[in-house]
Amino acid sequence: MLAAAVIAVLRARRTNQALRRKKNDLEAGLTAARGEAGQLHAHIATLSAQHDHDLADVRADAESATKAVLKSAMGTLQSLAEEQQLLLDGLLKKYGDDTGVLADLMSVDHTGSQFGRRAKGISVLCGGWLGRRDSAASVYDVARSAQGRIKDFSRVGVHSQVSISIANKAVEPVAVVLAELLDNATNYSAPGTPVEVNIQAVPTGVCFIVDDAGLGMDQETKDRAAALLSPDRPVDITALGDPPRFGFAVCGMLAARYGFAVSVGSVSPYGGVRAVIRVPEDLLTPDVPQPEPVQEPGIEEAPAPQRLAPVPVVGPSHVVGTTQGGLPKRRRRKGPVSVAAVPDAVNPAQEGTSVPASEVTASRIGAFARGTLLGRDNTTEGPQNQ
Repeated sequence: MLAAAVIAVLRARRTNQALRRKKNDLEAGLTAARGEAGQLHAHIATLSAQHDHDLADVRADAESATKAVLKSAMGTLQSLAEEQQLLLDGLLKKYGDDTGVLADLMSVDHTGSQFGRRAKGISVLCGGWLGRRDSAASVYDVARSAQGRIKDFSRVGVHSQVSISIANKAVEPVAVVLAELLDNATNYSAPGTPVEVNIQAVPTGVCFIVDDAGLGMDQETKDRAAALLSPDRPVDITALGDPPRFGFAVCGMLAARYGFAVSVGSVSPYGGVRAVIRVPEDLLTPDVPQPEPVQEPGIEEAPAPQRLAPVPVVGPSHVVGTTQGGLPKRRRRKGPVSVAAVPDAVNPAQEGTSVPASEVTASRIGAFARGTLLGRDNTTEGPQNQ
């Protein structure tokens, strides 16, 4: 019995020692496996980071190549559009006395303005630069210029009580942004509803307020618009949808480049969207530019003083007479004013001779045509003279 017990104890001891050795081997193998797993995880992380970096480089190269192609194409289209505008200007001067031809030319000119606006917007997104005016322009003229660049311009009403101008470098950017907002407002509201532009002075500058009567925007659309209007990085044009929606992206890029602000987060009094452009004081000038007199060819004498015959549309107040004490009396205009020059005094030899209605209409349309030249009197600018 004692011998059997001793044998059993020795056998158990050998078994325990074998189990301990096996356990130690397993623990060592587990530690090694864990080390290899850590190395594999680190290697996978390195490969993933390298993949993301390479993918970002490929996307950046593709984005850069796409923008370069689009920029070049839009530059060509802009040149063609400008040539078309020059031809139309010549035709407007040549056939300005024919009201029927003039109206058709104005329709073609309006379509060309829309084409030029879209080409400018895409060019801006691709790193291009807008034209730069040689002089400032009043806020009212800027709003009217933007109105003339959209399809449903007749639905837009412009109201201004501000006598101030925008600096030359910001005239075209503000006009393009306002045109994009007006285009968006007319496209996303019912055809018969109005779109109002109110220009108001604020302590930090001037605001262009655009109100439409559309259905408004949901929170997701507002968040997307806010991100595009306040970009913290270059806009990815491939992420603008199919078909792409350039409007807010163009507005945000121009606002960031020139130093004004754009927002579309509030509700208009009509239940639609209220968009606001706030132009700071450093982009404003108190001087309102006056139109330069046009000298007729072949006339050596200075032209006689002219008065302006108002054409009621939408606009600020104007002087209608004086009081007994000599103070001016003002009346609010019903709309923007297109002007046609008429002589101050009638030549006695011409008394009894009435001006044909067709000539009056042609003169008024010609005045509107001259007003549309605001967006064309530009020179090319770039980073060196931003």
